[in-house]
Amino acid sequence: MADGYDPNKSKVSDDKMQDWLKSQVTDELEDVPGIGPKAAQKLAEGDESITNCYQLFGKFLMLRGPDSAEHKVESMEHAEKFWQWLKAKGISAHRSAIVKAIAEKSATFFHGIYDATEWEDEED
Repeated sequence: MADGYDPNKSKVSDDKMQDWLKSQVTDELEDVPGIGPKAAQKLAEGDESITNCYQLFGKFLMLRGPDSAEHKVESMEHAEKFWQWLKAKGISAHRSAIVKAIAEKSATFFHGIYDATEWEDEED
């Protein structure tokens, strides 16, 4: 997968990710691993302005669908849709880190929404 979500491209350390997963969600976007001041500014721009973590989680959850009788959005497609949305918002760095952080944190709230093992069999 040349251009798209790859959890192995996340530069977030295991310790930082574990701290994030154990922490309480706040409204500060920069608390999300991979989001700095520039990314927070880009997320706030445009018609679909994201100014806090709760809105970012909401956007991630919205991308889980739409489902139909013939197709259900599963973990890999969901993560890819969020990665592509971040790209469209102008986030040019740490997209995989942001997706991984939001997806793994969401999985602590919504069991089954993200399955990291789905990427284990992929070849580079």
